[in-house]
Amino acid sequence: MGLSRRKLIFATVVTLGLTGCAFSDWQTNYRDVIDPELSKNWRVSSIDVQVPASLTVSEANTFAPNTDIVWRGEPYGDRHVQVDKIITQAAQDGSANLKGSRAVRLVIVMRTFHALTERTRYTLQSAGVHNISFSAQVFDAKSGLALTPVDEIRADLVGYTGNQALASEARGETQKSRILNHVTRVIAGWLGTGEDVRRKFNRSGR
Repeated sequence: MGLSRRKLIFATVVTLGLTGCAFSDWQTNYRDVIDPELSKNWRVSSIDVQVPASLTVSEANTFAPNTDIVWRGEPYGDRHVQVDKIITQAAQDGSANLKGSRAVRLVIVMRTFHALTERTRYTLQSAGVHNISFSAQVFDAKSGLALTPVDEIRADLVGYTGNQALASEARGETQKSRILNHVTRVIAGWLGTGEDVRRKFNRSGR
């Protein structure tokens, strides 16, 4: 079998494997549960990000580990803690424009934080997705009264691979910075203090 034939078969197998979850189901989405006229009176005084210990983690350098957390954008360590810090920072930045008089507490519970493995990032071209999802809810900081229902938020983002990844790194744009900026915009849009960033996209990915 010639080399070009092997490459074609390899690429086909990888693509089929990555499309196994859903080729066209990637999206950034949240419901219109927050009226901007209401949220402009809020001030986020505390943020509670929860990354349940039950969320599974994989360090396997495969194309699409079947797990809840895949994170290689920082040195090896406690991935739950690293995800917590990223989402907490995004929540702080995404709610920074709320400067009203009513103090509120923002609670976020992570469901999925599935970024790219090294093998996916540097082997593939034009494939790969940062699959991120969480629930979010706003409470009155003093009374504890729920001001919004629980909203399930999707914050999927195109993951850069191959030449795209190399060009991104050359610009100083890392997986961490891209995810942080994206989730910040998602939270701001959900809170009604930023642009509406909801969209769907097609891409092979986990």
